Amino acid sequence: MSRKLPSFITRGVLPAALDLLYRSLRLKLDFRPAQENVSQGAAVFAFWHGKMAVGWLLARTLFGMRPLKAVVSLSGDGTILSDALDALGFSLIRGSSSSKGDQVRNGIEKCLLQGEAIAITPDGPRGPQHRFKYGSVRIASKLRTPLLFADIRYGSAWRLKSWDRFEVPKPFSRVDVILRRIEVPEFATEDDLRSWCESLSRELDHE
Repeated sequence: MSRKLPSFITRGVLPAALDLLYRSLRLKLDFRPAQENVSQGAAVFAFWHGKMAVGWLLARTLFGMRPLKAVVSLSGDGTILSDALDALGFSLIRGSSSSKGDQVRNGIEKCLLQGEAIAITPDGPRGPQHRFKYGSVRIASKLRTPLLFADIRYGSAWRLKSWDRFEVPKPFSRVDVILRRIEVPEFATEDDLRSWCESLSRELDHE
């Protein structure tokens, strides 16, 4: 279990450090399809758990002043993250498929039906690494909502020995982001959904 950190760190030092690091990076965005506009309509914005050092602030950059909610687990690490994201201006949906799953699903559906965007790490909070969980895809399919996946690649980074191989980009380094708009189909069966998620995970896994 993660040690509880004082609020001046989780709500002050950590978000300030993330923001400072993010501002130093040389980001290059590649939209696929080209010139895709993400400023309107409901969307599920996703990036791998190990890319969170950039992913959350990238979401804030892309969606600007639009309502944007982050889905964060109830774990100790999730509490640290939620404090930091709250300080960075995110609204939060707390929980996961294994804890308060119905509450999370209802929160996500409500946001999307209101035309808002949500940000998720589809392989979190415990993995397996780079494998989509089924819940967010099931909701996107049901509500005919596009999936916007940020394929984040660091030019130079430190990598931790964690399950997600968490990476921290080095200050002032280059970060290439391929933003893919993925139309989620309707699924006739649960097996079809799972097969599609596995295929998508393999397609987006470059490590």
